[in-house]
Amino acid sequence: MGLLSAMQGFVVIAIIIGTGYATARLNIGGPSAQMVLNRYAFFVTNPFLMFAILSKEPIANIFNQSIVVAFFSAVATGALFLLLNRLFFHMGPADATVGTLNSLYLNSNNIGLPIATYILGNPTLVAPILVMQQAIFAPIALTVLDYAATGKISFKRALGQLLRQPLLIGSLGGILVSVISARTGFYPIPKFIYDPIYMIGQAAVPMILMAFGMSLHGTRPMENKSSRPAVIAVTVLKNVVMPLIAFLIAFFIMEFRGKVLYACVVLAALPAGQNVYNFAARYNVGTTFARDGVLISTITSPSVIALIAALLD
Repeated sequence: MGLLSAMQGFVVIAIIIGTGYATARLNIGGPSAQMVLNRYAFFVTNPFLMFAILSKEPIANIFNQSIVVAFFSAVATGALFLLLNRLFFHMGPADATVGTLNSLYLNSNNIGLPIATYILGNPTLVAPILVMQQAIFAPIALTVLDYAATGKISFKRALGQLLRQPLLIGSLGGILVSVISARTGFYPIPKFIYDPIYMIGQAAVPMILMAFGMSLHGTRPMENKSSRPAVIAVTVLKNVVMPLIAFLIAFFIMEFRGKVLYACVVLAALPAGQNVYNFAARYNVGTTFARDGVLISTITSPSVIALIAALLD
């Protein structure tokens, strides 16, 4: 029953992506609609969502031992893509960054939350991944993409880039409120302030998914023959290699068993996050590669998660 509910979550996501595609096909919103949605999600709704989720989460749930598995399995998978790129694909910094993100960046929001809820029975399991990706992987990747777009980089600029990331600011703000709540015993944000933050944040997922759907209009997935091997590689890395690495780390190094082991492997099998496309679109680099990697891994992920459920649950 839990697996069926999770598959229904994928259907919900497909419907929203399809709505974005239909919107673009009907030219609703004009030619700049996709860009506007991407920018609004990047600067407004995503940070609000992260703040709303993390501020309400007990700090002990945000940071737990499962983050060790998530971090090292992601780093190992990203390193494997960089190795493959050096040996076979020979992409530039921008596309290589997008490929690395497609290999290791989990869709922890709009797919991770339903799967954690319906399959794993605990939506807070995605909280450490949210923090890890926003506080570590996203700032590094965005700094590289910024360099690819501007051709300039310095330590001062990199630090400023890190501090200017809306997603990171929203995440750190939420963590700070969570710490205050744990210390004082009550939630310090008044309801009349939290409610609009939460409401705006709720728009993040449909905005990103609809923008992603809009990007599909007028193009065909995998139409760029030169990038097909790389797209296939990131899909295999994301959907097969990363959960396998997570299993090895969780089972043999962390000595997790039962539900904890199962959760680590299922979460590692999540598809690449739509934020990867959002990041690429923000800097107008590697957008086709990002779109194809996200789309193909999203299509194949349910089958992999079903197999993991059959083997470990």
